[in-house]
Amino acid sequence: MVSIVKKVKKGATYYYLRYHTAGVEKTRYLGRRIPDDIEARKRELELDMLRLQWRPVLEDIRAGYARVPESQRIGNYEEFSYRFTHDTQKIEGSSLTKKETYELLRFNLTPAQKPESDMLEAKLHHQVFTDMARKPPSRLDARRVMSWHRAMFEETKPEIAGVLRQHPVLITGSDSRFPHHRFVPSFVKDFFKWLNSRDSIKAMSPVEFAGAAHFRFVNIHPFGDGNGRTSRLLMNYILIKNRYPPLNIRFADRYQYYHVLEKGNLQYEEMHFLKWFVKYYMKRNGQYGGSARQDS
Repeated sequence: MVSIVKKVKKGATYYYLRYHTAGVEKTRYLGRRIPDDIEARKRELELDMLRLQWRPVLEDIRAGYARVPESQRIGNYEEFSYRFTHDTQKIEGSSLTKKETYELLRFNLTPAQKPESDMLEAKLHHQVFTDMARKPPSRLDARRVMSWHRAMFEETKPEIAGVLRQHPVLITGSDSRFPHHRFVPSFVKDFFKWLNSRDSIKAMSPVEFAGAAHFRFVNIHPFGDGNGRTSRLLMNYILIKNRYPPLNIRFADRYQYYHVLEKGNLQYEEMHFLKWFVKYYMKRNGQYGGSARQDS
């Protein structure tokens, strides 16, 4: 998608970056030699061009969502949470079906022969999400996110609820690597410094920012369990706070989701995830802007 182009003029050699895809082309001058940070410059050009394509679609979605009355948006968080809670829990191994999750959360009907921990965690996740969505805090910090984690797991995993991990972590079936637990507090501190930086917020659209926050937080893996669920809550906090529709990453789409997370983790490169994430977001919320359809 981005390549290096060499041109010779009057015996002198000049280098350019060339972005080309689907009839869109852009060149950027490099100089008389290829710079040492060429890979970073390639990523920067690609991201700049992708943002030009994303911006009108995302702005269209936001404008369409803004036409939904405030009271209806708040009411919709309850219905959204039935799906979101099912899928985010199912991605992490919950045994509850979509119907069982709905009946449990909507009518407090307890499914037969299902682990009590799955039911408790679904209820607690639903409560944390709806409380956050209806009244999102003005600012997010480590204490707040740790309180979410504590609320979600204090009844099922009290030993790790709201506590930064003190041990290595692995994901079954994945080669992803996470920081040594000794460095987790420092990484968490740096993460929230980045999250609340004006420069970080200005550099990205809220949707891209939500994807980057998800990717960076889950790659710290600060907790003994529940990192994915907490990262997806954080992602939706950013979307809701910026008046964008929330996103449910469906259990049916988990393999694509796992793939881009792992690829980005192993290559220390969030671009893989961001490209997938923004495209997925536009598809899943296209009904607000009419630019894409939403699959049921």
